Amino acid sequence: MVLSNSRGPSTLTDTVAELGPLASAGTVAQAAQADIVFLAVGYLDVPRALAGLPDWDGRVLVDTTNQFHLTDGQYAPLDLGDQTGSEVIAALAPGARVIKAFNTLYAAYIEPDPRHDAGRQVVFYAGDDTDAKTTFHGVLDQFGFAPIDVGGLHDGGRLMQVNGGPLSALHILKQD
Repeated sequence: MVLSNSRGPSTLTDTVAELGPLASAGTVAQAAQADIVFLAVGYLDVPRALAGLPDWDGRVLVDTTNQFHLTDGQYAPLDLGDQTGSEVIAALAPGARVIKAFNTLYAAYIEPDPRHDAGRQVVFYAGDDTDAKTTFHGVLDQFGFAPIDVGGLHDGGRLMQVNGGPLSALHILKQD
């Protein structure tokens, strides 16, 4: 696992040490070469985070962002017209197979083990590429989550939007 940020690999030393021997720090370009890349930046930082990267060549880009900005201490949704944030991100990442996931959940609830006595933490995901969704479903399942495919980036993405999406902030457990 390669972690990166806009401040450079040297700023991730403590985080890498905490995560253990399978983690390392690298540049954005190095992290973007992974088979599955998680994009976890503020939405207004997305263009800068993806700028200058080569064609994704079919690698999976997991969009964890929410489309809002902070104005006068208040969160305000961004108007993207008819597109979802993930559709905009897909246009900024040529060749990426984009999956929308994890944006509906509060980090504090998914940080511990996703397995609970009553079931597994549900993670909703959406994407337009069937093979990428199958791969991502397997990764979520391997980590212990209960993956639920909610459709393509447009319709499924709308269900997960922080502004009015019925799945936003919905934390549920699936009984197995």
